[in-house]
Amino acid sequence: MPDVTITGLTKRFGDVAAVSGLDLTVRPGELVALLGPSGCGKTTTLRLVAGFMAPDAGEIRVGERVLSAPGTVIPPERRRMAMIFQSYALWPHMTVAQNVAYGLRFKRGVTRADRDHRVKEILRVVQLAGYEGRYPAELSGGQQQRVAVARALVLEPSVLLFDEPLSNLDARLRRQMREEIRELQQRLGLTVVYVTHDQQEAMAVSDRIIVMNAGRIEQQGKPRELYERPATPFLARFMGESCPARGVVRRLDLAHVRVRLGDVEIDIADSVAAEGEATIAVRPEAITVEPAPGSDGSLAGTIAKASYLGTHMEYSIDTVAGSLFATCPRVERPLGVGTAVALSLAARGVIVVGE
Repeated sequence: MPDVTITGLTKRFGDVAAVSGLDLTVRPGELVALLGPSGCGKTTTLRLVAGFMAPDAGEIRVGERVLSAPGTVIPPERRRMAMIFQSYALWPHMTVAQNVAYGLRFKRGVTRADRDHRVKEILRVVQLAGYEGRYPAELSGGQQQRVAVARALVLEPSVLLFDEPLSNLDARLRRQMREEIRELQQRLGLTVVYVTHDQQEAMAVSDRIIVMNAGRIEQQGKPRELYERPATPFLARFMGESCPARGVVRRLDLAHVRVRLGDVEIDIADSVAAEGEATIAVRPEAITVEPAPGSDGSLAGTIAKASYLGTHMEYSIDTVAGSLFATCPRVERPLGVGTAVALSLAARGVIVVGE
């Protein structure tokens, strides 16, 4: 199974560059998520890979085979790729088996017996054996999503493309389906490009995340790397919740700095931050809130807002470093607005993001 290689990919709509000089390689058996806010270029990139659009510049290759270049676009049906859409795009008048078998009708050399066998096997893989005779309207959202996956897999694609596949599901089903997609991808060794705007979804399913911003790659890496060590202020804001605060940075050695926020000093791994005043991103889960006046080694604050969310409390806290947002699992002891508190910060949730 060859690499998918994207080189210098550019697509413009009028004066707007939806994708600008994108370079990316997806390795065989890897699940890469394209993540970013609306308008960042992730869906346009996916459609260029699928062959639904022609690039203005750059190339898309699978191995040595050029699929897309300016003036040369191999059509989607000849790319050995399959795409799963946000809407699932199931035929409502066809049964599950007929929907899954639809693409096989256009493949040469596939007999009806072969088609029936493949459909039966792939429905077993996605845990829909016995549902062959049902219609889409008789299925749950999660079951419809599995039919869409089965319809793609039955074609034995070299690359599987997902376009926001879970956005129509409720939170609990979305969590279940992302686990199933990841398990299926790993079990079958599929090469996958997965587009989503949901950070948690991308972190749960992917080997590597490509964060896009304004048509370019902002940063790429493993989920934990991007969350704990974002390289830009945009990424620190986009990857999960974070609170901007003002602090002072002092370098300890080539790999570590000391960050001071009020009376709190935290040593963190950072090889690029400059000394002096800087904006510091603080993750809400890195803040421990105690109902006590500030003391040496803690940051004094006052609770400005408090919200009960069942599994945890959320607090907005005024401090000398700025307003901080904290999550606290101790719902049995909620703190009211106006309470003086002392905050301690875990090093893994403190990030220097710039001036």
